[in-house]
Amino acid sequence: MLQHGKRPTIASRHGMVAAAHPLAAAAGARVLGSGGNAFDAAAATAATLNVVEPYMSGLAGQGLATCYIAAEKRVRSLDFMARIPRKFPLDRLQRREQILRGPIPVGAPGNLAGWCEMVSAYGTKKLPELFAPAIAIARDGFAMIEFNVEEIAGVTPELRGQSALFPEWSKNYLDGISGGRPALGAVLKQPALAGTLEALASEGPGLMYGGALGKRVIERLAELGGTLTIDDLHDARATWVDPITINYRGRTVHVPPPPCEGFQYLVTLRILEGFDISKMPRNGTEHVDTVLRAIRIAAGVRIANGVPSPQKLAELLSDGHIETLRARVRDGKPVVGPTEQWTGPVEGAPAEEGHTTSFSIADRHGNMVCVTQSLGSVFGSGVVVPGTGICLSNFLYWADVNPKSPNRVKHGDMMPVCVAPSIVTQDDKPVLALGTPGSYGILQTQAQAMVQYVDYGLPLQQAIEAPRARLTDGRAVLLEGRVDSAVHDELRGRGHDLMRGPEWTMKVGGMQGVAVDPMSGFFTGGCDPRRDGYCVPA
Repeated sequence: MLQHGKRPTIASRHGMVAAAHPLAAAAGARVLGSGGNAFDAAAATAATLNVVEPYMSGLAGQGLATCYIAAEKRVRSLDFMARIPRKFPLDRLQRREQILRGPIPVGAPGNLAGWCEMVSAYGTKKLPELFAPAIAIARDGFAMIEFNVEEIAGVTPELRGQSALFPEWSKNYLDGISGGRPALGAVLKQPALAGTLEALASEGPGLMYGGALGKRVIERLAELGGTLTIDDLHDARATWVDPITINYRGRTVHVPPPPCEGFQYLVTLRILEGFDISKMPRNGTEHVDTVLRAIRIAAGVRIANGVPSPQKLAELLSDGHIETLRARVRDGKPVVGPTEQWTGPVEGAPAEEGHTTSFSIADRHGNMVCVTQSLGSVFGSGVVVPGTGICLSNFLYWADVNPKSPNRVKHGDMMPVCVAPSIVTQDDKPVLALGTPGSYGILQTQAQAMVQYVDYGLPLQQAIEAPRARLTDGRAVLLEGRVDSAVHDELRGRGHDLMRGPEWTMKVGGMQGVAVDPMSGFFTGGCDPRRDGYCVPA
């Protein structure tokens, strides 16, 4: 039945890009239309996101990708997370709130390495052509839309209080805005970033990893009292790894392996496969309660096991262990426990949804790419490298530094990260790329969307739009207000400390996906109205 007032389904026979900003999706789609493939389009999309949502991700951030490579008929994951730096001051840290901003939480840039590796390994075009849209938009400027205004205006008062960081940050993001303040339609220009992207397109990633640009990054951090070294930049690389998989309702779901924490998502789906969810009224009490319980139990499994070995992970995903978890869902007793780290945030503190982006791409050759990348918090560390337009991440804020935690990080460790860029295959063919931002909520909200898409058969756009929840430590749940109020009341009666949220909130993510019909080969895109998501067909 036609639903007026909803986004239309975007379909194409030739390819699709779903990204968190219209200009970024358009940049990727133009690459597909000019003969490029999904890996080329990923680099163009990612570089453009650096310009048009600079608070979410950029070349100095970190992330992961999961890709279906048509020529090899296999799924691979690409890890471009950095290691814990050699001089990261673990001995001075008790809790992560100590390093939210400034030079200490800065991790080595990984995103640039990831973009370049995708192009080097499987792309067909060169960086100057792929970075050209981002360079033009950065130099000429772009008209700010709603989420641009909300994010830049929202963080300005906080960063204004960071006297060491604010001058360079404001030079980049406030002085560059026509009129000097964020407003709908105001034009943001970033000429320094344009110059940096142009130099990288010409000279390649070596300019960052040991070259002149990398030295400028390290010098700026040293001025501010940071501990990142040029050797840490040399260590930063993008590495192809085999994904981990589970079967869900006849489909195979692929996500990156540990230290990526996406296995929580797989544990949740394994639990849910033991329930006939499609027989439960959609968005009713039984449906939502079952999913929330499975999510909290799976979060406990992830937190209790840290970075599991392949053998331990196989045990966690085994039929016997999963059945014990299903029994816990069925017993009806309230599930209480952490969802973030071994020790949760300070009681009463707001949930940190993180500032991450995820985009999905499919091309006419059969390739699919799902990338989830981030700066960490909004504008990451707040550190902008003078003259470059580069804003550095605060990824180490997500490192477990609690001295009592069994999951405390060590120098040289690969950074665990709570993302789950996924590729879904059916009969060995790619049928879905799906990812979302949302910090620890990523591992929760993708499962909720999969249930809407697979169990209830919603089109991808409607599955992404469907109401979602975000669980935090203890029994706390924020549930979007579009769920019937009687369901909210009944869920409280079942032991959930439930807060009725607004009808739409970015605290439950900003999901982007591309689906392929295995029979017709048509692509459909899904983008999240909780942010400035957009789908552009090739």
